[in-house]
Amino acid sequence: MVDPYVPTHGNAGYKVESYDLELDYRVNSNRLSGKATITALATQALSRFSFDLSGLRASKVLVNGRRPQRFTQRAGKLYITANLPDGAEFTVDIQYGGNPKPEDSPWGELGWEELTEGVIVASQPSGAATWFPCNDHPGDKAHYRMSITTDSPYQVVANGRLVSRRVKASRTTWVFDQAAPMATYLATVQIGSYDEVGLATTPVTTKGAVPGRLTREFRHDFGRQQDMMKLFSRQFGPYPFGGYTVVVTDDPLEIPLEAQGISVFGSNHVDGRRGSERLVAHELAHQWFGNSLTPASWQHIWLNEGFACYAEWLWSEESRGLTADQQVSKAHSRLKGLPQDLMLSDPGPELMFDDRLYKRGAITLHVLRKHLGDAAFFELLQTWTKVHRHGSVTTAEFIALATTFSTDEEALRHLFAAWLDSYELPPLPRRR
Repeated sequence: MVDPYVPTHGNAGYKVESYDLELDYRVNSNRLSGKATITALATQALSRFSFDLSGLRASKVLVNGRRPQRFTQRAGKLYITANLPDGAEFTVDIQYGGNPKPEDSPWGELGWEELTEGVIVASQPSGAATWFPCNDHPGDKAHYRMSITTDSPYQVVANGRLVSRRVKASRTTWVFDQAAPMATYLATVQIGSYDEVGLATTPVTTKGAVPGRLTREFRHDFGRQQDMMKLFSRQFGPYPFGGYTVVVTDDPLEIPLEAQGISVFGSNHVDGRRGSERLVAHELAHQWFGNSLTPASWQHIWLNEGFACYAEWLWSEESRGLTADQQVSKAHSRLKGLPQDLMLSDPGPELMFDDRLYKRGAITLHVLRKHLGDAAFFELLQTWTKVHRHGSVTTAEFIALATTFSTDEEALRHLFAAWLDSYELPPLPRRR
């Protein structure tokens, strides 16, 4: 299982069922000691297999409780020599450690990164291996249990339900369980001096982990997030996870980022004037599009970003800002003046996070909405999130489902061919 957009990550021959991570981290020395118990299913007979692990050293490996014939590390991989039959479930215990650091990539530094005081983990698309051994491929989703021990003054946020928190001397152990299948790039640990801020309990429990100096501005800037939650739940279907946490780091961040059940913003995104409210909507929408429905490979990234960008425009319309029509007209005019070298259905690794992909993806959805009509379009989105809940998705699957909602299948296929499979930006359809 290797993604051509990120060919140095991902591993063939097995699928992971669960990760059980025990992490001990010392903030002052940036020292991480870990134990990973990985349960997987062999999809072929194996004599050797590998995990992604970058910048940290494995010191002990057991396969099904026994020492393997051999294990070695090189070029961001942990190679393990052990014989496993096709179809066998197996468990690998790996003890490892070191000073974690982000990994350089074509998209910047990714993974475990020190803040002025604490840690941020931003792994999309290929930074998970900087803090745990894994099959770092978006299509290999698994259950996670994480135990994180760190210095007691700090708060820890990670994916899933907080199962327990135990204080022992100057150290605190936080245990989280993420039952819903999760891709490696969506796994995260956030450590910092945060105050917990409750935002809402219905329809979804929503809270913040925020520097104390920003709590007032945070309550204002994120005060309409629950209205977004209600809107998106109506339009996209039920919220797919047990809760939602927003982390605001004390450091500024270039862009916010999503993780499963969590979004992370920088202090620069909290200004007391709702100056980043479109990003609040964008990151929330990723819980449906990207986190519950995860691209089977990075080629299908528009299914994340086009949908989240369109959610910004839906919120703008709902909150009496620009209508979706106005947002589309504005974005289309801008895209016309930019290079026509991006194909939405296969943008390539260089352009997979290009802003043109976000905007063109959102426009495509609006054109589809106009073709189907509002009732059929939103029923399509709700069916899409229901059928593929907690799964992996492709563009072909979305097109196939959309055709079942159209009375003119040929016209719809022409629509998708023009907007998804060509470089040239199509004109907006004339208003009926």
